[in-house]
Amino acid sequence: MSEDQQSVATQLSFALYGAANRMARMHKPLLEPLGLTFPQYLVMLELLNGAPLTVGTLGGSLDMDTGTITPLVKRLEAAGLVTRRRDLKDERRVMVDLTSRGRSLEAQVRGITEKIKSACQLTDEGVDDLRRTLETLAHPASE
Repeated sequence: MSEDQQSVATQLSFALYGAANRMARMHKPLLEPLGLTFPQYLVMLELLNGAPLTVGTLGGSLDMDTGTITPLVKRLEAAGLVTRRRDLKDERRVMVDLTSRGRSLEAQVRGITEKIKSACQLTDEGVDDLRRTLETLAHPASE
């Protein structure tokens, strides 16, 4: 095969696409009993690490725009896992906090990471190396 005729299987983008799909499939059965989608799981993890947070802060840390993060938060609120309220100091900002029900899921939500790591047969060092590589691809220094 010439350089012009590259196989899809040799493409970095195909490998990343396959890995992302596998990650989503691996998370799904772990998240379904909690009633969470993968993006909602990410929001919950971020809130467990420091709620309350503004919608803007959540979106920024998860690389999601307001049009994406707001419906996620609204669905989590409807499920009784978070509350939304206007910031008393700046009413333009909406603060998101975990409810007691949301906090009660902490051990289960945090436990998913270990289950995924185990299923992928990755060490802590392997996870760190892979994450750094993927972060470099997602957010190159030249941007």
